[in-house]
Amino acid sequence: MNTMKMRSLLIAATAVAVTLFGQGMAAATPAGDVGSKIVGGGDATEAYSFMASMQAKATGAHRCGASLIAPQWLVTAAHCVAQQNPADYQFRIGSTSRTGGGELVGADKFVQHPWYIPVFLGWNDIAVVHLSAPVSAEPVKIADASPDAQTAARIIGWGLTCPERGCGQPPVTLQELNTKIESDSSCSAIPFDAQHELCVDAPNNTASACFGDSGGPALLKADGAWRLAGATSRGQSLRCTSGDTIYSDVTSHRDWINQQLGSIR
Repeated sequence: MNTMKMRSLLIAATAVAVTLFGQGMAAATPAGDVGSKIVGGGDATEAYSFMASMQAKATGAHRCGASLIAPQWLVTAAHCVAQQNPADYQFRIGSTSRTGGGELVGADKFVQHPWYIPVFLGWNDIAVVHLSAPVSAEPVKIADASPDAQTAARIIGWGLTCPERGCGQPPVTLQELNTKIESDSSCSAIPFDAQHELCVDAPNNTASACFGDSGGPALLKADGAWRLAGATSRGQSLRCTSGDTIYSDVTSHRDWINQQLGSIR
């Protein structure tokens, strides 16, 4: 990459770095067989054994979402755990309520992707969390391949249900939204890494993930079961519904994730 191009990317990234969903996001309308209406979403219509709420241990305050991929491992966004102490957090796993139910467990290690670069709007915005003890909840499998544009998807989380930071409190009940994967060009107005990121539709600019949904999953349905395709990274505006949402493509980071899971047994 030449100096001029690097400088241009740096300027663009700095100008919109504020769009990172540092404390999460809401949810997006479906095509295909994954029906329901986060901003613009609705209460969860089923249990998600793998869904986790990252919470401050001292207060129980929700910070981010995460997905259980093995009995002692979660996937989330790197910006959710960057410069954070695992001892300060707990994860509520397998409940549709962020205040009760499921399994509550601590963490002893956060591992963010080594090429996570916040100044470039969070490229490689993915991390894994090692729990202090294994849980009995059923993990979600990572999708076999990166989804094509127009693939039906569902996003879930405890992010704000109104579209601007500070406009309200996170919901107690898990929210879900059916949406679809968009073409890469829909998210290319800001630096977008088509090889490692997914562009997720914000239907009619009225529904999308929002602050508090960071790290939570974008799901695909395969053989009657949910598969993990993405982890919420950021939006394209300070108003959550103004443009499609960018997710880290978990499938493209499969090798790195598997390396981390093998590092601690």
